[in-house]
Amino acid sequence: MILSMVSLLMGGQSGQQSNPIALLMPLVLIFVIMYLFMIRPQAKRQKQHQAMVQSLGKGERVVTTGGIRGKIVGVKDEYFVIQSADNTKLEVLKSAIAKREKEQ
Repeated sequence: MILSMVSLLMGGQSGQQSNPIALLMPLVLIFVIMYLFMIRPQAKRQKQHQAMVQSLGKGERVVTTGGIRGKIVGVKDEYFVIQSADNTKLEVLKSAIAKREKEQ
């Protein structure tokens, strides 16, 4: 059904037999290109970010996705306790850590 509709849209007549593999090749090619240029690099970045977050510990300086800079003073299961000023402590989800800041 779908192949006959695709054949009609591509200018073929319903009486002609077309190769279904030739019709599916552009879709397969598009998926392969999307995988190589979008899905795989994003998965790689996600693994690198997850490894970076797992390696963080007390005393390290971080930047959150919201732009808050601070020092990790506590580690819980799902979040870090970050000290951003002298008497200011924030609980931030581990997934909200954008990057590790270099020591000054």
